Amino acid sequence: MARPGFVLSSLLLGLMVLPSLAFAAGKCERLIVTGSPDAPPYLWRDPQDPRHLIGANADLLRQAAESLDLNVEFLYAGKRSQALEEVRTGRMDMLVDAPLSQSQLDALDYIHPPVVQNDILIWTRHDQSAPSSSLADLHGRPGAASERIRLTSSFEVLVKEHLTLERLPNLTLAFQKLALGQVDYVLAGRYSGMAMVQTLGLSKDLVAQPQPIDMPGLYLALSFNSACNDSWLRGQLAKKMTESVASGLSGQVVKRNLELWKAQLLQPASVPNK
Repeated sequence: MARPGFVLSSLLLGLMVLPSLAFAAGKCERLIVTGSPDAPPYLWRDPQDPRHLIGANADLLRQAAESLDLNVEFLYAGKRSQALEEVRTGRMDMLVDAPLSQSQLDALDYIHPPVVQNDILIWTRHDQSAPSSSLADLHGRPGAASERIRLTSSFEVLVKEHLTLERLPNLTLAFQKLALGQVDYVLAGRYSGMAMVQTLGLSKDLVAQPQPIDMPGLYLALSFNSACNDSWLRGQLAKKMTESVASGLSGQVVKRNLELWKAQLLQPASVPNK
């Protein structure tokens, strides 16, 4: 039979622990999330409601948040640098598509694994005979990429040191220059490149090399200054991201949003420039 003193101590300990557990699980009831407004199919502005962001990363975080009884809102905060500043200061809680950056480790907690990995491929013309499957193959040849492309920091260094790469305002211009023979290759994401080539009617003219030349991850990143940033939430989100990758859910969601974006490209909506 348990001693009365032991039972009383256990009850008191339980009463002390329960509120702390409830606090850990219930401290954050609403996440305000932002990110890049121009990174489809992972994240972009909703043409029907430009104040909000949509995309694969938003869908995956929303599903995770719902299972944790968290409300989440994906708000447009301006261009990528402005979104980062909103989260660094704590005015917003989280970036939903943050590239891993050592310079931001003093302000952001990155949730591992990444929500998705964005395969960067080399795109060339079908009739091009020169090999173009590696970084070495591209040395001394003119290439192009969208200025919005995000590469890993290590690969960015290699690009600056070894490639002649023109950064253009958007992917459309990059692929048009490739089709016209003004550049020899384009670096672009697997899915964004695929959608743009199809939309431009260049599928018979341009081809992507099968192996990625870079694989930057896009992470959830919680602000140090967010009231929602605690070990319980970080752990739960890491678990959910691991499950979504292992189950194949992340790939399915990316493909679904790719089709949505392609449909929007064919019927573009007017988005105010703000």
